[in-house]
Amino acid sequence: MVEKAKSIWLDGKFIPWEEAQVHLLTHSLHYGLGVFEGIRAYLGVDGRTAIFRLGEHIRRLFDSAHVMQLDLPVSQAEVKAACCEILRVNQQKEAYIRPLGFVGEGVMGLHPQNNPIHLAIISWVWGAYLGDEGLKKGIRGKISSFARHHVNVMMTKAKTTGNYVNSIMAKREATLLGYDEAILLDTDGYVAEASGENIFVVRDGLLKTPPLTAVLPGITRDSLLTLARDLGIPVREDLFSRDELYLADEAFLTGTAAEVTPLREVDGRAIGSGKPGPITEKLQAAFFAVVKGEDTRYQSWLTYI
Repeated sequence: MVEKAKSIWLDGKFIPWEEAQVHLLTHSLHYGLGVFEGIRAYLGVDGRTAIFRLGEHIRRLFDSAHVMQLDLPVSQAEVKAACCEILRVNQQKEAYIRPLGFVGEGVMGLHPQNNPIHLAIISWVWGAYLGDEGLKKGIRGKISSFARHHVNVMMTKAKTTGNYVNSIMAKREATLLGYDEAILLDTDGYVAEASGENIFVVRDGLLKTPPLTAVLPGITRDSLLTLARDLGIPVREDLFSRDELYLADEAFLTGTAAEVTPLREVDGRAIGSGKPGPITEKLQAAFFAVVKGEDTRYQSWLTYI
């Protein structure tokens, strides 16, 4: 359950949580055309709250809206300011922030025509997406029977609400079989990403992640690539198959919700020693040092409240 907060921001105004409702003829509810972001705010070691890579997230929100031909009714600057203000209004020191652009009530049918475009911003307290135990000891993954979207089937660079039906089906399949997360292959059979996370593997000290062909350009993914290079870890963006994943010394998932979560097993096969490896632990520690403000080299990634 999402813990209720005081207010939600909708089209420029803060309204009480319980009053944040939409009509049953809201176009996006029927046809899945909408865009969103997931952003985290962390309580730093100095007692201040900072939003991680806020500018990059809001830019991606507007990029997604552009791809999906949604004319958001506010500016990027206004959305950034509202993301900061909602933490103050809701008195949250740490939170997950969800901007959501959607098509409102009006005509029905597949063409939304001149239906209004709305933007909401919600914040709630959310712990480790794949569990605290998963962050420490790693999770169990399952290769999904569902393929990831092809670039000419859905717009894979847009964080679009409808795209995530694919993720829901894969996640349900994996969890019903007793696994924690689904790992999807692309339409050529190469590892793409998890249901809501990018994926990395380590073999003989080399860190690899799939290229930005059919995967979402994750902001946490980009952060980990930067941290790895700065730490002197060799990095390659390249395709790899599921058996290469099985044979990895280490593997982990990244995402705003999942942060940096180790994979200890895939399809009943232990990854490496079956527990988080040294490079995974090093990068995970580096990531949390950044978001908590301990590593001041990356202060430009933090927007303080």
